[in-house]
Amino acid sequence: MNETYQAYINRVAQLTLPATYSTQLQTIQQSPKFVDGQAISFPGYSVITPPSNEDHINQEFYTKVQLLQQQLLEQLEPDLIIPLPPESFHLTLADLIWGDSYQQAVTENAEFEDQLRSQINQSFQQYHNLEQHFKNIQWQLWGISIRPRAIMACLAPKDQESYDAILNLRRCLYQNEGLIGLGIEQQYDFTAHITLGYFNQIAPDLNRAQLCIIISQIADHLLDGEPAIMQILKGELRKFDNMINYYRQTDWSSISFA
Repeated sequence: MNETYQAYINRVAQLTLPATYSTQLQTIQQSPKFVDGQAISFPGYSVITPPSNEDHINQEFYTKVQLLQQQLLEQLEPDLIIPLPPESFHLTLADLIWGDSYQQAVTENAEFEDQLRSQINQSFQQYHNLEQHFKNIQWQLWGISIRPRAIMACLAPKDQESYDAILNLRRCLYQNEGLIGLGIEQQYDFTAHITLGYFNQIAPDLNRAQLCIIISQIADHLLDGEPAIMQILKGELRKFDNMINYYRQTDWSSISFA
């Protein structure tokens, strides 16, 4: 699941084409993570960048992401999207465990969360010990991507080193035998994104062709001018109760890219 830099660029470019939107919109469905527009319990752990309300370096970037969200909400069908609060925007560097798998793990192993945090610390230390030290990691806003239950802003690395930095971090996590023993495994190709919202109930008469046109126009406008740049300075182990609330204790592991 570890692509080359060029393979990643090619795949993300494909994901953000109008033809891809047209295909993806045929399979969208209501997200089960929300009921009546409210986030329901869906606990787990991820390694993420600090949420936007704590990330003072990237406020200009997140302002553009929020503007993108606003344009979608204003121009798409009313109530089609359940928007995420902008203060919760973040970039997931590595999914770890969530949902039923998390519930089963903590039920069967009372020490699971302590062991998870310990193994994450070891992975971060391994990353620090790599011969190559990555700095000035920059990812840029690339376009809009659609998944069956969500719509998101898609990101691409500004250069090879920015891509390698995240790829190597993910290797240190997913190849950690202690984490593997806890049931943590890589389940998806990495597609850097900021989730903007989740799909609400889909009307039977939804005009998908018109929806595709609107999303394509918003995406085209997004790419006008200089791309918005996200400077990745830190990755943190965070726990979440739902798709809105991400938090950590001060003694939990983090990794610095500065």
